[in-house]
Amino acid sequence: MSNRDVFYGCRLVAVLLICLDVFAGDKHTGPDNAAEHRKHSVELEDVVIGIQSQRNSYHARRSGQRKVEILQQAARLGQGVPVVVLLHELSQYEGDWSILPALPRLFAKYGHSASWLFFIEEETEVTLSALLEVLNRYPAQEIALFIWEEGHGPKLTAVPEFCTEPRDGCATTFTTYLPDCGDPVSKNDVFVAVKTCQKFHSDRVPVVKATWEKDAGFLEYYSDVTDASIPTISLGVPNTERGHCGKTFAILRRFLSKAVPKADWLLIVDDDTLISLPRLRQLLRCYNPKEAVSLGERYGYGLIQKGYSYTTGGGGMVLSRTAVSRLLSSSCGCYSDDAPDDMVLGRCFTTLGVPITHSPLFHQARPDDYSEEMISTQHAISFHKHWNVDPVAVYRYWLQDTRPRDEL
Repeated sequence: MSNRDVFYGCRLVAVLLICLDVFAGDKHTGPDNAAEHRKHSVELEDVVIGIQSQRNSYHARRSGQRKVEILQQAARLGQGVPVVVLLHELSQYEGDWSILPALPRLFAKYGHSASWLFFIEEETEVTLSALLEVLNRYPAQEIALFIWEEGHGPKLTAVPEFCTEPRDGCATTFTTYLPDCGDPVSKNDVFVAVKTCQKFHSDRVPVVKATWEKDAGFLEYYSDVTDASIPTISLGVPNTERGHCGKTFAILRRFLSKAVPKADWLLIVDDDTLISLPRLRQLLRCYNPKEAVSLGERYGYGLIQKGYSYTTGGGGMVLSRTAVSRLLSSSCGCYSDDAPDDMVLGRCFTTLGVPITHSPLFHQARPDDYSEEMISTQHAISFHKHWNVDPVAVYRYWLQDTRPRDEL
């Protein structure tokens, strides 16, 4: 794997269950000890629930609400109270899927008093009574043996109670539908910047015009040449093959200038990005444009070595006006015009303390590059690349809404 690593979590399953005996070095491998483990009835106080969340205020609020719901449910159940931890509050915690940095601290604090670490995402709904049934039916020893013996122990057992769609008997359910935070933001609150170049004017730009351009309030095409038929705008930055940092920073400066209408949000996309602007506007209602927000599909670069996160350019990078202002007011910028713009933005925002906020609804690749089961449970916002696909057909099937939406 290259240094430009992709850090994906268990999004499809949406839960991770870890036996603390594994970290304690518990070698109770004999049949008598295994039987003793099976005699112990797991109660809620034996469980630490870690809610994977993000530092943006919307996600911090959602994870806090999930914590309250779990504790209220435990009180109604009357079978003890689990420890519920919001992982974004742990120092040096790198985000909603980076569980490993949190494990040592959680084990040090709770390993003596708990038997299980149970990680969920803020979107995961938990039924505690069903969770207890799962923990008592599938003994900790089975999982501990498997991990401890590096795959030579008992086979892991699939647990149907961890569900991706709601049904009877589920301990957890998980969806990645669009959140409902109220009416979508106005068309005029989102300024759209499309990065292109002369060699793609004849094939990629027509796709944008045939699909999602009509849903934009303000949109400009930025190229290496001026073409009045599109029209495109040349920012005075030559086209580069490797990266587009120079062009992107020129777009950021133009966004804050008086040359374009003032808007709360900036969306930067490639000319081969397919996107649903109505769905994006619905999602943006959840976020506060007065905060510094960097939103998209998050990747990681060297996170284990104290690297940084960034939103991928192909899936679409969404920045609040406040975030752009903070960035351009700093000394952080491109080390060359052909530097990778998405990674440079991520490095800069990390330096400035601006959280990189992930949404699973943005996609750096094509629909065929993802599991059908995963993306079928989404209201996707974007896909990227035209390789070996009909991009217009992809847009119509995955991104075009069949029912009309009110335009504000």
